[in-house]
Order: sequence, then structure tokens, then C-alpha cells
Amino acid sequence: MRLAVYNVENLFDRAKAMNLETWAEGRPVLEQFAELNSLLGEQVYSDAVRKRMAELIITLGMEKSDTGPFVILRRNRGGLLKRPKTGGIEITATGRADWVGSLELRDEPINEHAMHNTARVIRDLKADVLGVVEAESRPVLRAFNDEILPAVAGSPFRHVMLIDGNDERGIDVGLLSGAAYPIGRMRSHVDDRLPDGSDGLVFSRDCPEFEVALPDGEQILVLINHLKSKGYGSTAAANRRRRAQAVRVAEICAERLSEGFQHIAVIGDFNDTPDSDPLQPLLQAGAMKDVFQHAKFDDGGYPGTYGLCNAGNKIDYILLSPALFSRVKAGGVIRTGMWPGSRPKRWDTYEELKRPQDAASDHAALFVDLDI
Repeated sequence: MRLAVYNVENLFDRAKAMNLETWAEGRPVLEQFAELNSLLGEQVYSDAVRKRMAELIITLGMEKSDTGPFVILRRNRGGLLKRPKTGGIEITATGRADWVGSLELRDEPINEHAMHNTARVIRDLKADVLGVVEAESRPVLRAFNDEILPAVAGSPFRHVMLIDGNDERGIDVGLLSGAAYPIGRMRSHVDDRLPDGSDGLVFSRDCPEFEVALPDGEQILVLINHLKSKGYGSTAAANRRRRAQAVRVAEICAERLSEGFQHIAVIGDFNDTPDSDPLQPLLQAGAMKDVFQHAKFDDGGYPGTYGLCNAGNKIDYILLSPALFSRVKAGGVIRTGMWPGSRPKRWDTYEELKRPQDAASDHAALFVDLDI
């Protein structure tokens, strides 16, 4: 069977702030969104909190309206703020109980060429079981599978599953599999809590477990992950969160191995390199092995999986339990949907990929063939 993983970076719609020309442009918006969203969730709004809320609402372009260029403030009931005729923002609520509503990132459609190039990558993967990262929802994933894959002569998957995670931007993880590989029992970890007493959530999205039945009666347990990004917030806080996630994933794998599961795969975008401190509990201390280290795995001449695929951009993974690692027949990387650079062009791409905006994703797709 062929197991694969691919960060599709959304299929139909993506937050406008994440769709700007450069990450440097979108990062401040995402940071401000995250800060304002956190403050709006406070049970009590102090004077300092109300002042900062007002500043952020103005900075996000919502001084005159609840709809800004990148963010929408939805107010369903109760009173949160006033907009004086003289300008500015006055926060009238004294706490979260005073109003009902939410803060949301505005979406915009994905470039059509990019969408079809994503489908071409998935077509060429020819995976029996495919984990996807940054898919908007199960209905979107189903629509992509049923409508876009056939449009590029791809074969739709029989089974499509995605469990909503903790990220409010619509970047969840899901699993697709062929008719001979039905998805059985599933387990979510969206509510796993940090062990530091803060009552914070471990996973930024989720770490769902999918039991996939194999034609010979065996099964493989697939865990899909998208660990904490380095994208916004402090580096120290992001590293702590990512390390806590790595620790928890390693614990889950150890628990399943002790329960008798032999064939376990952890796949996804870990947002860090193999030599990084946050990933050591999973990559070094845990039982799982990186398929890149297998003698039969071909990295295509580049050690990385993101951007220009240098060693510092190795952030996507397929980790296998010892029993599964011993069953590896081959493996590799598909980069034909990635922008190859221009000086020089690093790899061949689809003919339809003529600009960076047409890239299917900034990530490569990984696959491994297993004798199982």
C-alpha cells in the first residue's frame, strides 16, 4: 500500500491575510487577529484590556465598520462597542458575558490554477491512504475529491474524513483512502490539556487517530498532525507549544504500541526541523522512525520539504513504528506542484505552473510504499 501526506494549504478558500504576496505582509494581521480574539474571550474586560481592544480594532481596519479588509467582527446579541461620531472605538462591554458574537478572518477564493495543480499532485501521488493538512472542512474536502480530482483525470477516494480541530482559520487535518482501505474507529485529541496546570489545549488543530483496515485483514493506525507554527507569536512560546505537542504525540504512540498496535504512522507538517529541540521527544526519544532515514527512500536530491527544500526547510514527515519501518519498499517526494525558484530552476513542474501564485502548495508531498 502507498501512504502519503500533503499540506494542501487550503483547497477552495483561504484567509485573505494568508494569501498575500509575502508572509511578512500577512503575519502582523494574523498576530493582531490572535491577540484581539484572545482579549475578546476574557471573562472580565479591564480598562487596559478595553483600551487595547479598541487599538486593535482600529488597526485591523474596523474603526468605521465591523468588516475590515481582513477580519470581520460578528455581533449577534448584546453590546460590545460604540463608534462615536468623533471617531475612535469605545468598548462598552465589561466582559465576555455582555455580548454574543465572534471574530473571523475573511476568506477569498484560491487561484484556480493553484487548485488544479493541487489536484494534479494528489493524482500523481497514487496514494491508497492520504493524509492532508490545511483542508478547510470535510464538505470542502469531499467536494474537492468528487469534483476537482476527476477534472484533472484523477481517481477520487472512496473514503473522506476530517474532524474539526481547534484552529479558527479553517486549516484542519483529514484522511482520504481508497475502497480497499476503509476507515474504522477514530479518536480525536482536540481536548487534550497541557500538563502545566494552565488548562490550555495541547494541539493547535488536532491529533486524530484513524484505524484503517487493510485488504489482508490487518490494520494501520494513522495519526495526522500539524504542529504549532513559527508564524506568529513569540518564538519561545511557539517552541514550548510545539515541544508539548511532540511529547503528547510520542505518549500516544507509546500507549498504542503497549496496547498491541504494531503498524503506526504519524504524518503531517511538524513546522520544525529534525535537529530542533522541540521535536526531540518525538524524533529521538520516541519509538517512531523518520522515513527519510530509510535506505530505500529517495528525497529527489533535496533534503527539505518546504520552500526551496534546503535542509532548514525539512518540516513535513512520515514517521513509522519499528514494525512498519521494516516493511518499507520505497518512498519519495513529489515537488512538481511547488514553485522551483528561477536561478536556477530546481526541479521540473507542471506546465500549468507559470508563476509562484500558481503553485499547488509551498510544501512537497511525501509518500512511502509499504509491504503490507
